[in-house]
Amino acid sequence: MSTFTYEFDTPSFKGKTSFNTGLYINGKWVEGSDQTYIDVVNPSTGKTITKVSEATPKDVDIAVGAAKTAFATTWGLNTPGAARAKLLAKLAQIMEDHQQELAALEALDNGKTFNWAMDVDTTFAIDTIRYYSGWADKIHGQVQETDERKLTYTRHEPLGVVGQIIPWNFPLLMMSWKIGPALATGNCVILKPSEFTPLTAIRMCEFIHEAGFPPGSFNLLTGYGPTVGNAISSHMKIEKVAFTGSTLVGRKIMEAAAKSNLKDVTLELGGKSPNIIFDDADLDQAVNWAAHGIYWNHGQACCAGSRIFVQSGIYDEFLKKFTDKTRSLKVGDPFATDSYQGPQVSEIQYDRIMDFIKSGKEQGATVHFGGERHGTEGYFIQPTIFTDTTPDMKIVQEEIFGPVGVVIKFEDDEDVIRQANDTTYGLASAVFSQNINRALKTAHRLQAGTAWVNCVNQLHSNVPFGGYKQSGIGRELGEYALKNYTAVKAVHVNLGHIMD
Repeated sequence: MSTFTYEFDTPSFKGKTSFNTGLYINGKWVEGSDQTYIDVVNPSTGKTITKVSEATPKDVDIAVGAAKTAFATTWGLNTPGAARAKLLAKLAQIMEDHQQELAALEALDNGKTFNWAMDVDTTFAIDTIRYYSGWADKIHGQVQETDERKLTYTRHEPLGVVGQIIPWNFPLLMMSWKIGPALATGNCVILKPSEFTPLTAIRMCEFIHEAGFPPGSFNLLTGYGPTVGNAISSHMKIEKVAFTGSTLVGRKIMEAAAKSNLKDVTLELGGKSPNIIFDDADLDQAVNWAAHGIYWNHGQACCAGSRIFVQSGIYDEFLKKFTDKTRSLKVGDPFATDSYQGPQVSEIQYDRIMDFIKSGKEQGATVHFGGERHGTEGYFIQPTIFTDTTPDMKIVQEEIFGPVGVVIKFEDDEDVIRQANDTTYGLASAVFSQNINRALKTAHRLQAGTAWVNCVNQLHSNVPFGGYKQSGIGRELGEYALKNYTAVKAVHVNLGHIMD
């Protein structure tokens, strides 16, 4: 079993990290059953930095067995909410103590800038775990009035063993979104991180162990979607699966869950979010927020504001200012203090984005800015603006998941509502207007799970997040997420009713 050791000597962070790269099952580090390994690649260079153990369906079975034992003996209903709260609070504190190390691992493994990883990813992840520590002793039902001869009440009980499959774009953050409510409610977790970005999830296992979670309450399996992900989705003893990723894979997971034991499913899937900028908007602020909306995390965000609708009266001025803003964003080393955008996560993702850019050109759209590779090493792409699009183009309809935005001119409110809702997705949306009545009316008419007004990509641990239409099922974050991890039991107590 190998250990990953890395010395960071960068302008942003100097320090050393060292940890096991095996599977974490039943509180122990183990090799995968086949003793095969997955290469972890630095997207800034395209070079392998380490190998991690590859799990198999057999390892899923082993982890499920450990989780079921833990649920029946040391976790679940056997551990009071107050005790779960203390463990989660301790985990949050350990994460905070190691925040810079976690941010550095995210920058190395994923390619996001260290500054973003510090300010957003790690801070938000810590806040999320701490937030759900506050919920752990507040999971309760209700007493319903029936008649004086009966006591009737409900209990919100943990489901048991839950599978969680997280993506590569926000590895640590998505892990916290998943394990926070699952562990707070007393479930045992089997988590599969993306094979592209497993390092922070693996490091977190040591923190979970240090915090004192019982063996088997949390298990981590690094592996591939078609093998481990499918085994989790179709396992007969896993009671629920939660997935964040593409709509295509979400469909496969839902199908596997239905064909197996009809397990509960929550899905947070793709998006093609509209960002609507009316002619009465604060133009400079709209430009800054629009750039953040599409280029944040290199465009690798399901809620990216990739369709930028601009009213005709300010279209030309907006496009000029937006182009200047885009030109000012530095693409480069994630650890450089002035980098805004690092590389795409992998060669596969790089090629996919470049294929979309090629499609836009071939279908007649204008590359107003960018559209090319940045540099000669790694998976860097220039931030890109398309204009002169039509609604049927792939770059308008499909999720690109990269730093590629389309700027579309519209005339009036009805015109833009029609265009904005003309999509199979419904994850997020944004509206910019200094007329609050107009902004709210528009926000209410958009078919999306989140509507931002005069801002974009603003998320909080206590506010629900999820989609309409093909953008998913269920909600992450806030009190709403707790409902994904409990079953409601009604208890009827006879206090004196005599049955003849």
